[in-house]
Amino acid sequence: MSFTTIERRAPIRLYRSKLFVPGSRAALFEKAAAGPADVVCLDLEDAVAPADKEQARDNIVKALNEIDWKNKTVTVRINGLDTHYCYRDVLALVEKGGERLDSIMIPKVGNASDVYAIDMLITQASHTVGRKKQIGLEVIVETVLGLTNIDEIAGSSRRMESLHFGSADYAASQGMRTTNIGGGNADYVMLTDADGAQARERHWNDLWHYPLFRMVQAARAHGLAAIDGPFGDYSDPDGFRVQAMRTAVLGCEGKWAIHPSQVVPANEIYTPPAKEVERAEAILAAMKEAQAGGMGAVALKGVLIDAASIRQAEGIVKQMQMIREQTAR
Repeated sequence: MSFTTIERRAPIRLYRSKLFVPGSRAALFEKAAAGPADVVCLDLEDAVAPADKEQARDNIVKALNEIDWKNKTVTVRINGLDTHYCYRDVLALVEKGGERLDSIMIPKVGNASDVYAIDMLITQASHTVGRKKQIGLEVIVETVLGLTNIDEIAGSSRRMESLHFGSADYAASQGMRTTNIGGGNADYVMLTDADGAQARERHWNDLWHYPLFRMVQAARAHGLAAIDGPFGDYSDPDGFRVQAMRTAVLGCEGKWAIHPSQVVPANEIYTPPAKEVERAEAILAAMKEAQAGGMGAVALKGVLIDAASIRQAEGIVKQMQMIREQTAR
């Protein structure tokens, strides 16, 4: 183990599903607050037309002050730093949004300076109004520049809580020949070797594997949560599930839901399987028993339990504890 240890940034939030709600559609806010999503993100950016930006901002400020969001994490995606809406979004949320706002999401972050700019605005506005709760920062990695600078971005602010992947804007930034928001592409394939006796098979590849892997890697190296972004075709639940399973295996803790129908499957997929939870609890119980008996090592069902196994088990048990607490409220 390196002398440099990585601690998870506080607060540690439950993040299986993140439901996006356009700020211009205030009638949907109460439904989102009462629904099963772990996180609700009130959106001021892509989901809101330019003519509706001002009203959407007012709607969100009002909702933060008046709606009972229960035990949900509540975030707001602001407009990009390259727009004239951005600084007014931040000031309105911090100075007028009360204490309920948990974090602000910054889109299309390209480097650490982008994060610094928003952190500075939040800090000054928070001091002005005497905010008690610190507002966290979430970053969307959705450009080639952002992925290139991802380590400096991940370590750029003590407010930083999570990294998110935006496939659509990332594809446009890289010039990828696809219009899918998540999912596969029939032209991104490999052929099996030529064999005169058999037809060659086509194997689809994952367009998003590298940027997602790189994002998760950077998040873990800096003690942050890694969250998968949108799956655009909400009429394809099977496609959503398959992509969510892949990113859960990679280390993502949750996924965006751009439609309410995606919330429940996200909650299911990013909840540790019962068998994993049972084994994790058994590992910790066996180690506790071994330590009480003065033994330095222990086996469970013929398999040696090492330090890595214990760390994995502790993570699974902690996540399941958070899920149980959330569902019990």
